[in-house]
Amino acid sequence: MKTIDELLAEGVAGRRVFVRADLNVPLADGVITDDGRIRAVLPTVKALAEAGARVIVASHLGRPKGAPDPAFSLAPAAARIGELLGADVLFATDTVGESATTTVAGLTDGQVAVIENLRFNAGETSKDDAERGEFADRLAAFADVYVGDGFGAVHRKHASVYDLPSRLPHYAGYLIATEVGVLKKLTEDVQRPYVVALGGAKVSDKLAVIDQLLAKADRLLIGGGMAYTFLKAKGYEVGASLLQEDQIPAVTEYIERAEKSGVELVLPVDLLTATDFPDLKSKAPANPATVAADAMPDDQMGLDIGPESRKLYASKLADAATVFWNGPMGVFEHPDYAEGTKAVAQALLDSPGFTVVGGGDSAAAVRILGFDETEFGHISTGGGASLEYLEGKTLPGLAALED
Repeated sequence: MKTIDELLAEGVAGRRVFVRADLNVPLADGVITDDGRIRAVLPTVKALAEAGARVIVASHLGRPKGAPDPAFSLAPAAARIGELLGADVLFATDTVGESATTTVAGLTDGQVAVIENLRFNAGETSKDDAERGEFADRLAAFADVYVGDGFGAVHRKHASVYDLPSRLPHYAGYLIATEVGVLKKLTEDVQRPYVVALGGAKVSDKLAVIDQLLAKADRLLIGGGMAYTFLKAKGYEVGASLLQEDQIPAVTEYIERAEKSGVELVLPVDLLTATDFPDLKSKAPANPATVAADAMPDDQMGLDIGPESRKLYASKLADAATVFWNGPMGVFEHPDYAEGTKAVAQALLDSPGFTVVGGGDSAAAVRILGFDETEFGHISTGGGASLEYLEGKTLPGLAALED
C-alpha cells in the first residue's frame, strides 16, 4: 500500500484530503475521558495541514442507529483536535448535508475540518452494497485524495473504510502504517520467547486468536473474566465468577492442545474476590478477599488475579523477547482490583523485549493507571482490529488500501 509520505512527496497543497480517522473516544457527560485515539491520528492530520492540504477528518463514535444522536456527536473530538493542533478546526454538523458541503467548500489551504459522526448516516454501516456505495459516492465528492488512518475500524466493511478508498487515490496514514508494521512483528518476524497475555471479560471474544496463538506463542498467560472458564475447565469451582459454560468444551480442547504442542498455558493461582460487584463510580472500598484458585467459595466472585499470580505472571514475562498483551487482568476501574493489571503493565515495562499493548481496555488501563505510554514498544489503537489480524483474517480496510 502507498503511504502518506509518498502522498506528501507528490504534493498536497490546495488538495482536499479525506482522512478516515478513529475518533471513537470514551465520553462522560460530553467530556472526553481518554483522548489517546485522537492523539494517535494527529501526526497524519498535522503533516497534511502543514503541507497545505485542505483536510477533512471523518470518523464514527459509538453505535448510533443510523440517525443523528447528540450523545454521539463528534463535536468534543473536533474541539480536542483544535486544542492539540493549536488551531481553529471547523466542524460540520452533518455528514454529507448542507453543513458538511458548506464547511468543506470553505476550507482554505492548511485548514482542518471535522464532519459529524459517519454513523449518523445509515449508509455507513449498511450491509447493502448499493446503499453503502451511494454514501461513499457522496463522501468522495468532498475530496481529491483518501488517507486511511482509522486502524480501529479497518476490520469493518463500512462505506468510509472499505468503499470510499476505491473511489479516490488512496494512501495509508502514519498510524495504519505503524500498526501494520507492528503486527507483522507479531506474526511474520517473531523474536522468541514470544509471550501473550490475554484478559478481558469473555473467553468467546478471544477463542479465534487463542487458536492461532497456540501455533505461534511460547507462553499464554490468561487473566480477567475469561480466566474463570479456563479454571472451570480444569475442574476448579469458580463460585459466582463470570463463566461461559458453553465455551468449556472449546477451552478444554485448547488446554489439551497447549500441552501437546509445548505451549506453556499459565492460569491464576490465587484471586481477589468479593461477594458483590464493586461500585465503579464511587470507588468505595470493597475489602477484597484473597483465595487460592482451587478454593473459591460459592458466594464469591473473582475480580482480579491475586498477589502470587502477579508474581508468577511477572516472572513469565521477564525473559520475553516479544510480548503481546490484550485485556485487563481484573476490574481495573476500581482501585481494589487494579493491581493485577498494574502488575502486567509493569512487567511489560521491565521486559527487555518488544512490547505491544493490544488496544481497547488494555490501552485505556495503561493511561488510567498512570503509566507513561511512551515507554511501551507500541500501544495499539484498535483492539478488535489487532485481534482479527492476529487471527489471520483479511481486514477490509487494509485490503482497500492495497494498490
